[in-house]
Amino acid sequence: MPTHEKHPALLSDIDRGLIKIPQFQREFVWTLQNSANLLDSIVKGFPVGTFIFWNTRERLRTVRNIGAATLPDAPDGVEVAFVLDGQQRLTSLYAALKGSKITRPSGAIDDFSQIFLDLGASEHDQIVITDISELAPGSWISLHDLLHGGTKVARTYADEYLDNIDEYRRRLDSYDFPIVKVSDVEIDVATEIFTRINVGGKSLTTFEIMAAKTYDESRDFDLTARFDDLVTRLEAVEYDTVSDAILLQLVSMILDGECTKKSILRLAKDDFIACWPRAIDALESAVEYFRATYRIPASKLLPFNALLVPFAYFFYHHPGKPNPQQRRLLEDFFWRCSLGGRYSTSADSRLGQDKHRIDRILADKSPEYDWAVNISPDFLIRNGVFSTSRAFVKAILCLYAYQEPKSFEDNAKVHIGNAWLKAANSKNYHHFFPRSYLKKKGYSDRQANNVLNITIVDDYLNKRQIGADSPAKYMKRFDRTNPEIDKTMDSHLIGNLRRLIGWSDDYDAFIRNRAERVSAELSKRIMDRAIDRDGLILPEDDAGTLD
Repeated sequence: MPTHEKHPALLSDIDRGLIKIPQFQREFVWTLQNSANLLDSIVKGFPVGTFIFWNTRERLRTVRNIGAATLPDAPDGVEVAFVLDGQQRLTSLYAALKGSKITRPSGAIDDFSQIFLDLGASEHDQIVITDISELAPGSWISLHDLLHGGTKVARTYADEYLDNIDEYRRRLDSYDFPIVKVSDVEIDVATEIFTRINVGGKSLTTFEIMAAKTYDESRDFDLTARFDDLVTRLEAVEYDTVSDAILLQLVSMILDGECTKKSILRLAKDDFIACWPRAIDALESAVEYFRATYRIPASKLLPFNALLVPFAYFFYHHPGKPNPQQRRLLEDFFWRCSLGGRYSTSADSRLGQDKHRIDRILADKSPEYDWAVNISPDFLIRNGVFSTSRAFVKAILCLYAYQEPKSFEDNAKVHIGNAWLKAANSKNYHHFFPRSYLKKKGYSDRQANNVLNITIVDDYLNKRQIGADSPAKYMKRFDRTNPEIDKTMDSHLIGNLRRLIGWSDDYDAFIRNRAERVSAELSKRIMDRAIDRDGLILPEDDAGTLD
C-alpha cells in the first residue's frame, strides 16, 4: 500500500539530499505548461499518479540538481529515496513551488516562477495558468505569493477573491501525494522495476545500471567518465570502437569467473572499483598486443571485440610479455576463435568457458577445444564470400593487415584506420579482379565477391587509378611506375603476377594461388590438433554459405 506525503515534506527531503534522481533517468523535459497542468490537477483534487521510490543505503550516480537547485549529498549511512517513477512530475513540482529557472540544453531558460492562479476561474476552467495577459489586474495571483505571501499579500485583493486564495492554498498544502517505497532489493531489481514502468522507453543497459551502482564521489569513481577517458586514449590508437560491455565482461571474468549479465550485476561495488585500474591496464596491454604482435591496426578489423576479454584477462594475471610457449598458445587461441566463429552467439557464456582455457595458457599448458577449424585452400575458396559482418572474413582481413600491405603505385604503406573501415563497401577494400569485369567473363557475383579477391589499398588509388579495369591492364601501369612491384604483391599475399598468370587475367589461377598462400600463413598460426583432422566444422557465423 502507498504511503502519503504533502509537498512541504517532499521538498524538505529533496533539499536535504534524501530524494535523488538516478542518472539513468531521462532529462527533465516538462514545460511550464506541463507544470501548470499538474498543479491545476492538484488544486482540483485530481489524482496525479503515484511516485515510486527505491529506498536504499547504496549511493548511485545521480542528478544532483533538481529544479536547478544545488543539493547536498545525503549523510553517510542514511537511506536515500531514488525516484524510479515520477521524476518529471516531482522535478516539475519542485521547480514550480521553488520558482526555479531551468536552463534547457538549447540554452533557452524556463522561469517556473511564472505560474499563476486565475482567481475568477470556475472549477471547470483552467485555474493554474501561465498566460495572464488577458486577465484584469488583481484577478490573478502568482503561485509563490499564494503559498508564501500570507495576510499582507491577501489584503491587496478584493474581498470576492479572498475565499479562493484561502481555499487554493489549503488544497495545495493538504494534497496527499501517494508514494510506493521499494525497499530491501538489489539494484538490478530496482532497475527492472524502472524498466517495466517505462515500457515505452528504452530498457536500461547493463552499463547504465553498473554506472549508477558503482558511482562513488568520495573515491572520484564515475564509471561513465572513466570509460569516456579510456575511449579517448583508445581513439589515439584506432581502437575506439571497443564497447562498454567489453569492460564489464572483463571485470566480471576477473572477479567472478563468469561474464553473464547476472554475474556482472552481482559484483560488489568496492570490488569493482578496486579492480578497475588493473583491469584497464590489462585491456590496454591486450590492445597493444593485438597491434604490435598480430599487427591489427584498427579495432574495426577484429573478428570479435570480445577477443579482448580473454587476452586482457591473461595480461591481468601476467603483466609482462608472454613467454614463447604462451605466445604460441595465445596465437592458436586467437585464430581458432576468429575462424571458428567462437563469439557469434552466446558470447557471455563462451567467454566464461574460455577463461579456463586462458588459465591453462597462463600455466603453460595447452587448452582443449571442442570446435574445429578448416584452413585448407578448397575450404577458403568455398567459404570466402566477402562480407565485413562475418568473423571468418575479418580474420582473413587481419591476416592481410599483418602483411602491412603496400600501395600498388609506389610501395608506400597503406594506412588502415577505423574511419574508413566503417563502411562495409569501403573503397579501401578493392576487388583485385573487378566484379563488373568478371561478370562479363561469366562468373557469378558470388564467385567474384570472395575475400580471396580482396586487397586493401588506398582510397585515392582505388577511386582514381584502378576503377573497373582488369588486372592485366591496371597492373601493367603500376609495373612501370613501381620498381618494387613484386614486393608490393608479396605484401598482399599475391606474389609475382608475371609468373602467376602472365598478365592473362586468369581468375581461377589467381584465386587458387591466393588461397594456398593464405592457407600457408594460417598454418603457421594454428597448432596441429586432432579435432581439425577428425571433425571439420563449419564456422558458426558462416553456416549455409557453401555452394
